[in-house]
Amino acid sequence: MTDTTAIQTLADLVGERPARAGVLDRLGLDYCCHGQRSLAEACTSAGLDVAAVEQALDAVAVGEREPWEQMSPLELAAHIVATHHSFLRDEMPAVILLADKVRSVHGDRHPELAVVGRLVAELWADLEPHLDKEEHVLFPAIDHIAAGDRDMPFGTVANPIRVMMAEHDQAGDLLARLREVTAGFLVPDDACGSYRSLYDRLSALELDTHVHIHKENNVLFPAVIDLEHHSGGEGPLGSAPASEHHRSAHPSPRAARRPAGVFVMREGGGDVADPVVGQPGS
Repeated sequence: MTDTTAIQTLADLVGERPARAGVLDRLGLDYCCHGQRSLAEACTSAGLDVAAVEQALDAVAVGEREPWEQMSPLELAAHIVATHHSFLRDEMPAVILLADKVRSVHGDRHPELAVVGRLVAELWADLEPHLDKEEHVLFPAIDHIAAGDRDMPFGTVANPIRVMMAEHDQAGDLLARLREVTAGFLVPDDACGSYRSLYDRLSALELDTHVHIHKENNVLFPAVIDLEHHSGGEGPLGSAPASEHHRSAHPSPRAARRPAGVFVMREGGGDVADPVVGQPGS
């Protein structure tokens, strides 16, 4: 293991080689919501051997750069909607129905399926309004910022970003609980085809959502904050790839200072301010 790799963040490791996301998911290392932890810190917390994890990550081939890595913030936001938001809107209702079907057949022998069904329904109940807020509030604001408009109803763009990241944390916690209650989406011996399909789709849902959140938390959001911090969003920042900003010297969206009285949220849950008007709401 190299000292450099040990101190790299999980987000940067995935940024270098996106295929590493699958390795980290299998190991239960969160590179999206908690991607700013170093590899050494994350492995120590999870009780994993750092050298072994580093070896597994190094074994991932260096592939071609993903097209989204070359996108500007505006283009990346559109890509996220077309790719990940569309996937969730198509997949989540079907997975909810499938989870209910599998529970009705196998629930007596596998009571954990009732928990799976509740968690999947709760995940979509959280994610659906979250997608709406991004599509109708935050992402359109990126267009205005790129055009030099800094007069936003929510003040600095760090405010709605902080709310979105808090909601990402909630989704990440639910995905972690799904992985735990299914023993890593391990299909039992008596599983039917529908049961196997459910767990396969939950595993795919986890991976896609983790990559989705990684693109927002660790690439798009820092790029948008950079865009706002510079002169009117004009010049090279307006068209530069968003991935060039995610290692910037600016504070992370979580660390950005919150203006008094704007977007207050309670630790551990509770009311958050509405991203449009800055008042508690849905």
